[in-house]
Order: sequence, then structure tokens, then C-alpha cells
Amino acid sequence: MSDSEPSFLRVLRWTSKTEGISTLVLFGIAMPLKYLAGMPLAVTIVGTLHGFLFVGLVLMLAVAVRQVPLSLGLAFVGMVAAVIPFGPFWFDRKLQAQGVAKS
Repeated sequence: MSDSEPSFLRVLRWTSKTEGISTLVLFGIAMPLKYLAGMPLAVTIVGTLHGFLFVGLVLMLAVAVRQVPLSLGLAFVGMVAAVIPFGPFWFDRKLQAQGVAKS
């Protein structure tokens, strides 16, 4: 394990959790504000942030395949988990269970 791996994994895990939170905020707060309160700007703002975080997470998972190394299968699972509400939190536990990331 190189010196950059622990900090890279911390950033990867933070990005994953932040992307997961943005999904929940988008579905649980911004979309109801748009459709129930007539505030489409909420989805515009949160959706843009969520999209940025999602793309960043996918790129970081791709880099992690070489840097950590993270298996292609586990990186793919992380990408799929990112599109499911609560998926990034499950993925973080999977990383810990497989010994890839330590708390």
C-alpha cells in the first residue's frame, strides 16, 4: 500500500457518502419542493450538484482500480450502487468488509 492510498480512499469514501446524501436530498427534499410547492429551482440546484458528485465518484472509482488497487468488479459495484438510494452507504460497508478501506 502506498502512502497516497489511505488519503485517496478517504476522499473516495467521502465522495461516495456525499453523493449518496445528495441523492437522498434530491429525492426527499428537492423533488417534493418542485412538484408539491412549485419550486423547480430546488431540483436545478441539487440536481446539478448531484450530477457533479456522481460523475466525480465514477471517475474516482475508475482511478481507484489502478491506484488502490480496487478490483474492476468492486469498482463496477460501486458505480451501480451510486444510482440506488442508500447504495453508496452499503458500498462503503462492502469496502470495509473486504478490507479495502479502514475507518
